[in-house]
Amino acid sequence: MDDLDAYIRSRAEGDLFHWDSQVDAAERFGTTLARVEEAALAQGLLPARYQRNRQAISVNDQLTLFRSTVAVIGCGGLGGYVIEELARLGVGTIIAIDPDVFEEHNLNRQLLSSPGTLGRAKVEAAAARVAEINPAITLLPREEAYAPENGKDLLRGAQVIVDALDSIQTRLALAKTCTELGVPMVHGAIGGWYGQVATQFPGDDTVQKLYRRWVEGKGVEQKLGNPSFTPALVASIEVAEVCKILLGVGEPLHNRKLSVNLLEIIFVSIDMIHDPPSAAD
Repeated sequence: MDDLDAYIRSRAEGDLFHWDSQVDAAERFGTTLARVEEAALAQGLLPARYQRNRQAISVNDQLTLFRSTVAVIGCGGLGGYVIEELARLGVGTIIAIDPDVFEEHNLNRQLLSSPGTLGRAKVEAAAARVAEINPAITLLPREEAYAPENGKDLLRGAQVIVDALDSIQTRLALAKTCTELGVPMVHGAIGGWYGQVATQFPGDDTVQKLYRRWVEGKGVEQKLGNPSFTPALVASIEVAEVCKILLGVGEPLHNRKLSVNLLEIIFVSIDMIHDPPSAAD
């Protein structure tokens, strides 16, 4: 390890450690790109791929992100963008959970879908995409459906859980599992031009309040559809929430719901303690 640290220092340019040096170090010392990245960050050196993060995210914060694990439930419209952004942000381990394969109707909005991935498992495509854009990140694919019975095993080790589901029943079950695990959950939902985001910490019941009038069905997505831009925006807000939670900065959407109306460009933060309206679903 000392030799690796010394090599990393010798190849640094100022406080930056470039990708070609990261690859060379992994090959030279017979180790993983992940180990090299962590070693660089631990020495206060910033992998050059993250240099445009530096004004918002310090090197120490980047190390915190790299040592973090985030679970994403659903790898479709929301989940594909969430996984892409977490990997580019530098979150070290991503657990991707989804039992489905890509179908043709996914092509209009799901980032990981393409004609070449039709019929392919979504988690498999997610793993391939992360390996392509940031090989130092570990993606753990779980090609199975989350359920209360297997939830704790699937989510073990996650510090934040991202709800990218399209089933309200499953979402409510997930919120309960997150509470039992003592792990924050970032909720996102979309339908047509509209979306919402909320962050539920252990002990809260924000998601239950949002859907307290729900009876059955998947929600407004089935009625309103989804163009390409809605999941991209809502997923980005979810990732910002994850980043704030992991780093302990800013003000998460705790006990609040952010309601997004892209048709009229209206963003409203709603107090879920004193004025908790139900979701339209």
